[in-house]
Amino acid sequence: MTEKIGPLIIIGGHEDKEDKRAILKAIAAEVQGRKLIIATIASHEPEGYFTTYQKAFADLGVGELVELYIHDRAESHDVQVADAFNDAGGIFFTGGDQLRISSQIGDTPIETMVRDLHDRGGLVAGTSAGAAAMSEIMLVKGSSRETHRIGDLHMAPGLGFVEGAIIDQHFAERGRIGRLLGAVAQNPRVIGIGIDENTAIVVRDRMFQVIGVGAVYVVDAAHVTQSNIAKAHPDRTLSMHGVHLHVLSAGDHFDIDSRTPSQRPSDAQPERSDHEHAAARPRA
Repeated sequence: MTEKIGPLIIIGGHEDKEDKRAILKAIAAEVQGRKLIIATIASHEPEGYFTTYQKAFADLGVGELVELYIHDRAESHDVQVADAFNDAGGIFFTGGDQLRISSQIGDTPIETMVRDLHDRGGLVAGTSAGAAAMSEIMLVKGSSRETHRIGDLHMAPGLGFVEGAIIDQHFAERGRIGRLLGAVAQNPRVIGIGIDENTAIVVRDRMFQVIGVGAVYVVDAAHVTQSNIAKAHPDRTLSMHGVHLHVLSAGDHFDIDSRTPSQRPSDAQPERSDHEHAAARPRA
């Protein structure tokens, strides 16, 4: 019998590490007391990352925490690197530079071991740069907080754990809607997923659920009727007609293949405050 592929937890960055730690608790619940690999590969200077997560996961029921870092691709063949994956329940890619993840572990024994872990039911998680690397097409560079200019975007192949998607992070906080629109204008066969800080999507079987305190934005260009992306000057402002935008909050679901959002009935009505309850009471 084939084991079920594990979940993905993809975080928009700056997840709470000291207070409620809701997203880290979700990671711990998936690992179920087994070893968790903290992959600090995205960072050019990883010192401090591992210690921070040791403290953050200290009382959440995770088993052994081990750090995975390589300085260059040659180190991916090291026996000690392979030992880190023995009996692991999951791997968590931290922040930094997403291009460092794809360039250092792409098509190496580490990537193979990560995929094997996922294929046997293990968790693959990532935050910030670690989130961007999860998608099929990876956003590497592009201006934030301004309208998208056609030539102002750099993309590269990601690890491809979420096929048919481009993922961006620190989304509302850094004003990245323009560059995500530009990315899907170039690749309308995929959806764009923008994830706010301290917010995550939990992906299972091509369906994801939102957790955390912020929003997740899904940009769908499948029904765009006009775009100047292929014919305008690189300094020209992007024009695109008919793009669809979904804004999702905690509890909302999204089907990646059908490109449709849904809301659980239990989440349809938010809990009322005492003031709202009083206002709703029938008056004499």
